Amino acid sequence: MKKGLHPTYYPEAKVSCACGQSWTTGSTLPELKVEICSNCHPFYSGKEKILDTRGRVDKFRKRAEKSQIKQDSKITKKTVKKAKAK
Repeated sequence: MKKGLHPTYYPEAKVSCACGQSWTTGSTLPELKVEICSNCHPFYSGKEKILDTRGRVDKFRKRAEKSQIKQDSKITKKTVKKAKAK
């Protein structure tokens, strides 16, 4: 590497989140401040709220249940046919 061309690398850079959590990592900046981390992010913390407009989530869940019921009934029909054939 050429001298003076690359930025200084800090292997113990401190990262701090708005929620108060902090950790160390490697970076070209000695200190980083972030607004959100895996500790306070709704998806990773389990506090995610689904905004359901017009019942889309419920419609999807109903369709998924119907397809599962159809799939289960197909399996039972096949086993009944096999049992009758024997």
